[in-house]
Order: sequence, then C-alpha cells, then structure tokens
Amino acid sequence: MKIHFDGAAQTVTGSQHLLEINGRRLLLDCGLFQGHRRDFYERNLNFKYNPSSIDAVILSHAHIDHSGNLPNLIKKGFSGPIYTTPASAMLADVMVRDSGHIQEADAEYVNKKHARRGEPPVEPLYTLEDAAQVAEYFKPIEYDRPTPILPGVTLTLVEAGHIMGSAGVVLDIQENGRKFRLWYSGDIGRPNLPLIKDPVYPRDAGYLIMECTYGDKPHSNPEDAFVEFRDVTRRTLKRGGKVIIPAFAVGRTQELVYDLNRMMSDGDLPEVPVYVDSPLAVETSKVFQKFPQYYDEETRRFIAEEHHPALNFRSLHYVQSVDESKSLNDRHDPMVIISASGMAETGRILHHLRNNIENPRNTILIVSWQAPDTLGRRLADREKMVRIFGQWFERRAEVATIGGLSAHAGQDILLQYAAASKSTIKQIYLVHGEPDASSAFQSKLAEQHIGPVMYPGWGEEVEI
Repeated sequence: MKIHFDGAAQTVTGSQHLLEINGRRLLLDCGLFQGHRRDFYERNLNFKYNPSSIDAVILSHAHIDHSGNLPNLIKKGFSGPIYTTPASAMLADVMVRDSGHIQEADAEYVNKKHARRGEPPVEPLYTLEDAAQVAEYFKPIEYDRPTPILPGVTLTLVEAGHIMGSAGVVLDIQENGRKFRLWYSGDIGRPNLPLIKDPVYPRDAGYLIMECTYGDKPHSNPEDAFVEFRDVTRRTLKRGGKVIIPAFAVGRTQELVYDLNRMMSDGDLPEVPVYVDSPLAVETSKVFQKFPQYYDEETRRFIAEEHHPALNFRSLHYVQSVDESKSLNDRHDPMVIISASGMAETGRILHHLRNNIENPRNTILIVSWQAPDTLGRRLADREKMVRIFGQWFERRAEVATIGGLSAHAGQDILLQYAAASKSTIKQIYLVHGEPDASSAFQSKLAEQHIGPVMYPGWGEEVEI
C-alpha cells in the first residue's frame, strides 16, 4: 500500500491524501488549497494524479478545505462514488455551491480590473453549475456501519466531533496476505462542544494519519466561553445596545444560536430578537435541523425539557432577503445579529459593522481567530479607527473577544487521541498543521513515547 500526501501537508489547507491499495486508488478528502491567487489557481487546477484514475473518494466533512475541490475533480474525469455521512453530503452540497458562486463573483471582479488595463480575462476556478453536479456522486453511509468499498477495503465512519456530520475514517485493509487498520482523523473535535457528540478516539489502529492544527497549544474550557458569551451579551442588552457577531456560517453560528437558546430558556437573558443574517448560515442551519439524531445527549435532553428545537426558538429569526437585512440597521432596539464572514472581510456583516460601530451602547463580539490584515483582526486589536467600504469610522462600540470556541482539538486532546492506539501504532503521519504546531506536538508525542512519527511534505509518498 502507498500513501501520497497531496494536500494539507506541512500546511492547514487543501486536504488530499491518495491511497493505492490492491491496485485501486482511494482519495481521502479533496479540499481547496487556499493561498495567494497564483498558487490558488495552480495548485487547485493541477492535480498531482489523474482524477479519472481515482476509484472512490472518502469525504471526512464538509469544510471547504476538505471538500472544496470536488467540482474540479469531477470536471477532470473522476466518476466514482464519494462516501461520507448523510449530514456531510447535504452540508458539502450547500458549501461547494456557495464556493462556486464565490469563484464566479471573484472572476467577474478581477475581469473588470483586467478590462480597464487591457489584460485578458480569467476563468473562475469552477462555476456554480460545476459545483451543483457534486451532489450526484455522494453515497452516504451512517456512522459505525462497516461497508466494503473496494477489494480488500472496508470503511467505517465514526464521529469526529468537529462539525455536524464530521467523521473519522477507519479503513480495515487486507492486502498481500496481511490485515491492518489505517485510521484517518479528518479534523478532530473537542469533548463537551455544544450540539454535537464527542469525538471517537482510534481503536487498534496500526497506521494513523492525523491533523495537528493546534498541536502547539491547548484550548480553554467551552463552558468558560459560554459564561463569557452570556456576560458580554447581558451587559450589552442591559445598556440598550446591539451585539454584532462576525461568525463562520458552518458550525460556529449554530453553536452560538444554541447557546443563546439555552441562555434565554434559563432566564439568563431577556428574550430579545436574535437574527442570523447570512444566506449560507441559514442554509446550513436547515441541514443541522434535519439531523437531530446527531446531537449530543445534553442537547437532546434540552430539546425534550424545553419542548422546542435546539436551533429554533421564539425570538430567533433567520434572515432571507437583502431588504430584511438592511432593515435591521434602521432599528435601535436591543438585539443580537450573527452574520458572516467570520473575519469580517466580506458579506452582510460589513453593513452591520458600518452602521453600528460608532454607537458606544453596542458590542462587536469576536468569537474566533482572526488572520492578520483582516478587519476582524483590526477590531480584535481594538484599533480606534477602522476602514469599511473605503470609509473611515471611529470605533466607539465595545469590542469583546472570546476564546475557547474552536471546533478543533487543542494539544491536550490531540495527545489523548494519538495515545488511544499507543500499543498498536506502527506509524503516525501528521498532516493539516503548520511546522511550528507540528514540531511542538512531535515533542509532546516523544515525551509520552508515542510513535514513530512522520511529518510528510507536499507530494511525498510512503509505502507501508
């Protein structure tokens, strides 16, 4: 058996790992590489293998860095099944179609600039029409159901605890007279996150391909983040202000909605209007609500006791139209607005920030890591003057930041994950992590005598 590390190798983007087993080819994830424009097109358009030679794909979860290049894979000849959970199939359909729309819009914007300079037009990486075809290839498999997918290969998907439908990939393999288990982590979640179940740790794994995104640091307790969120919201509403939250549409938005539901149900917050104002977040929330069987025990108990859904309550409104979104900025009553994008770079959140940033009664709540040079980072750094839509605004609104909401396992959970198969592991391959995070995590693994460990480079190949 051979493993080709063709993405998310010594970086955290573009997950793709190609397995050659019994003369067949199996691809684990097919994510978008995200980087500078030239690298973005070069890496995503030109696969390191022939897509038509791939017999099947296994998708660990719907995030774009794991699913986002499936449209190109199909355009270039892939015609096999894509195995994933039912929830991931629905979420990935929503997300790749949204990505296709973004690719078209980005190309249109660039081409306007090129036309003014007399330069040739560019083509979108793929179109909405391309992306819409992906759904035809999904072959959903429920958790914990061993399924033969190729000669000598049985697939079992287990809960990864990262986002709705996310899965660890368990491959029981027979090849050349030997049997072994390869376990691919996908993105590993955290215990005690809202809504979703805890991750399942590896069992009897001989070979482990695992992410190490936060291999250099642990995360704070999710319950501490809940308390911070409650306190910030309570004081803002008490002074008659709005809470404006830039939030990623998949996962983070749904967690915040559920937390607000809990707070209002317990009487910790007044029943003020809560608006989810992001078309993608609205669509993904619909998918979350279709799979209550995937909720954790705490959430199912909450639903039974409160007699209403986790992601729907009396004062919650999912905003559909642009006009409805605009109307929120004409209102001055206390409310909570959750809108994308998560780093406040594009989308409807910019309009809400522009219209509310100069009011000291309001709070801008930062709930995720913000990349350098983004508006979200400038807000998190409490800059006094910020630029939105080319216009300067004085930030008079309070800015609050909450850690501990990451859906990725921190260093402590990653160590527990790797240690779960310590007695059977023959080799660990670290992926989906920057060099500093990997180096710190490798040191921790060595301290606990877990390994051996390899940190493969992009395009590297190993044989086992």
